[in-house]
Amino acid sequence: MVPLKIRISVLSLLLGLTVGLAGGFAAGWLAGQSTMRSETVLVKFTLDWAYQGPQAPFLVAYYKGFFAEEGLSVTVDRGYGSARVVSDVAAGLFDIGFGDVNSLIEFKSRNPDAKIKLVAIVHAKSPLSIVTLRKTGISTPRDLEGRRLGAPAGDAARRVFPAFASAVGIDLNKIPWVTMDIPLREPMLARGEVDAVTGFYTTVVINLLNLGIPEDEIVVFKYGDYLPLVGNGIVVNEDFLRKHPDAVRKFLRAYIRGLKYTIKNIDEAVGTVLIRDPTLNKTVEKKRLLMALEIINVKGVTDRYGFGYVDPQIIEQNIDAVVRAFGLPRKPSLSEVVDFSYLPPLEERLP
Repeated sequence: MVPLKIRISVLSLLLGLTVGLAGGFAAGWLAGQSTMRSETVLVKFTLDWAYQGPQAPFLVAYYKGFFAEEGLSVTVDRGYGSARVVSDVAAGLFDIGFGDVNSLIEFKSRNPDAKIKLVAIVHAKSPLSIVTLRKTGISTPRDLEGRRLGAPAGDAARRVFPAFASAVGIDLNKIPWVTMDIPLREPMLARGEVDAVTGFYTTVVINLLNLGIPEDEIVVFKYGDYLPLVGNGIVVNEDFLRKHPDAVRKFLRAYIRGLKYTIKNIDEAVGTVLIRDPTLNKTVEKKRLLMALEIINVKGVTDRYGFGYVDPQIIEQNIDAVVRAFGLPRKPSLSEVVDFSYLPPLEERLP
């Protein structure tokens, strides 16, 4: 029989080992949780405009948890113009944004040290357009000569119009411009106070439809059909990019996952937009999203290169067109503007 003193010592030893193992396990688990928490990267992201159908892929990635699954804690803010996104991201107000590539080129030309880079293309074709009505008799871009062309003063399509005019052979001296506030653009076209307007066609067409203009009465000349222009892309603050390169890769992977989900689940995707703004009309936003997908999922581009990427030569030609159109003092190099190396592999990007 084992003496009581020895039995107590053995029990004490076993108890000590159990407590030690349990404590070690708990400490290890807590350390692991701490490490997981420390690996979560906060990302301040801004859209280009209000919560609408075209912004759905980003909201899908957010609400379906695709960003979170990548270890990212992302805030998704509405935007106030795709050109403003460029300056806000460059200033560090946001880490990542959905901004206009043409505005980025201009910004880089005037601010060579600006800390912002394009890392993915969203609009493989530009949404910048001229929109008119069939009743005006304007059936080709050349028919715009001598007709009243309306746009807000800072409208991106108005600013890029000289490049469009050069491509289609329009004499700029024969274009009288009418400047109006944004809310008056489509009503003035509908009333015949201008003969055509400039803008994102996804916005102008929807607004005309809401005014009761039949769709078959609307005529659209998309810049992207005449010029090697892309539209919006994903831009990143370069300080954030240097500090969190993996977070940028993860963000792009989650976004592309959200885009693919959106394409396959249109109604559900529009529903995520209505979470942010319940006052929206689901039918209108679905139409707006489907129109946006026409310049995102482009045959001959995305089925070849996958989402997020275009031939760098297109960006180079885009730079040339913007420099000429804006009369910029300096042509930024391709490497100053874009770096596609953070995109997922091709097989993950293909539709």
